[in-house]
Amino acid sequence: MNLTTHSADGTLIAVTSTAVTSTAETPGDTHPALIMIDPAGAFHGMRPMTGAVEPLAQRFTVFTYDRRGRGDSGDTLPYAPQREVDDLAAVIELAGGQAYVYGFSSGAAVALRAAAAGLPIRMLALLEPPFAVDEPADEPFIAEVRRLLDAGERGAVVEFVNRGIGVPEEFVKQLRDHPAWPGLEALAHTYLYDFATMESMTSELLGGVRTPTLVITSTGSDDYLRSTSLDVADRLPRGEHRAVPGGWHGLDDADLARALSDWFR
Repeated sequence: MNLTTHSADGTLIAVTSTAVTSTAETPGDTHPALIMIDPAGAFHGMRPMTGAVEPLAQRFTVFTYDRRGRGDSGDTLPYAPQREVDDLAAVIELAGGQAYVYGFSSGAAVALRAAAAGLPIRMLALLEPPFAVDEPADEPFIAEVRRLLDAGERGAVVEFVNRGIGVPEEFVKQLRDHPAWPGLEALAHTYLYDFATMESMTSELLGGVRTPTLVITSTGSDDYLRSTSLDVADRLPRGEHRAVPGGWHGLDDADLARALSDWFR
């Protein structure tokens, strides 16, 4: 089911739901709400957690949404990380006023900011938050992204960022032939949004997250992703860590669904 909501600044947020969920007036009429937050460079046309939605829908009403500036959602400027917290707040309200929340990669940073801000999140699950807490951003990398954007090389931005974060080369070479390629070019500027959100992750912020949080790592990921995930789990007052067999920066759909169901149950 395709839905829309509006963030605090009026930005339209495009949402997809597996079913009609309960509202604040009629809580508990259906499965509990689970909101899944995309990583960088994802939208409804290329969403890495899509395959996990169907098995999760047996237990939850699952909501996915295009983060601002991506897909069918709006993009009110100027960007600030707090605006993505407001976006998630609007989706939670649409979902009935409270929800379980899953954040993948940079989506984990959005989820953590939201939890620290006190949004009505029952429990959190994060898959491989890729940021080093309290460390400065990679300014030369971001400067190159800005240069390419200023030159109108949006496709080059998509490829540059994916290579830079370690996406296997064979996958990067296939991107331009993917049906979602026009959408990926259109969202190229939002990589800067992800960098800003991840740069805002501090020890103080993580220490203020009181929501029970599971941080998942894949056994097939690299040392950097494993170390950042463990560090985040250690800094969270109610954080736990679990390693799940998988590939680089991702899990099979069934394994992801099982891990989330077990944790949220």
